[in-house]
Amino acid sequence: MTINQAADAASVSADSIREALLSFLEAKTKTSISPTQDLFGSGLLSSMFAMELVVHLEQSYQIAIVGADLRLDNFRTVQSMTDLVLRLRDDSSAGDA
Repeated sequence: MTINQAADAASVSADSIREALLSFLEAKTKTSISPTQDLFGSGLLSSMFAMELVVHLEQSYQIAIVGADLRLDNFRTVQSMTDLVLRLRDDSSAGDA
């Protein structure tokens, strides 16, 4: 891990992920969203948009979302996506050590 990668990893917090996701989703939907709102159950997002979320999260946070992590429940709320990103980043960091 380079110094820049370590700095990037340190600067990513639950709050920064949550705020970035809220901004991204609010820009896409033109709707105010709460971190615990069921985005799919409320009809705000479609299952087709789930793939856009996967790509956005992978590119924004340098993670790979594969296998069992591709469950809709991981993308249902901003909070669940934040938890997923943090867990995958932690898993990735543990693998680098």
